[in-house]
Amino acid sequence: MEIFTKQLTPVDLERGLVLPPRSNLEHRELSTIVESCAGTRLPDPVTIHCSTTSGRLVFTRGWLDIARDAGLRSGDTVTFYQEVNGGAQYKMRVRNAG
Repeated sequence: MEIFTKQLTPVDLERGLVLPPRSNLEHRELSTIVESCAGTRLPDPVTIHCSTTSGRLVFTRGWLDIARDAGLRSGDTVTFYQEVNGGAQYKMRVRNAG
């Protein structure tokens, strides 16, 4: 089930990923598997902290590690979704703009 898709901005990469209002995520730690559109995964799941900044939900801790390790840049797209296979699991698929 897709939670959101977002094209990244410089602010998302420098301060934290601001989530779209319709994302409906709660403040919590989310263990997330990150993979490219080609199916290549980062070696280990990353725990992303979801918190409120200026009244909006933002991925903070963990997100900046993902952005760095996946080589994300402004204009790239991320899709965050929940997969249910006997238990909830969060995944993030990244697509480079180039």
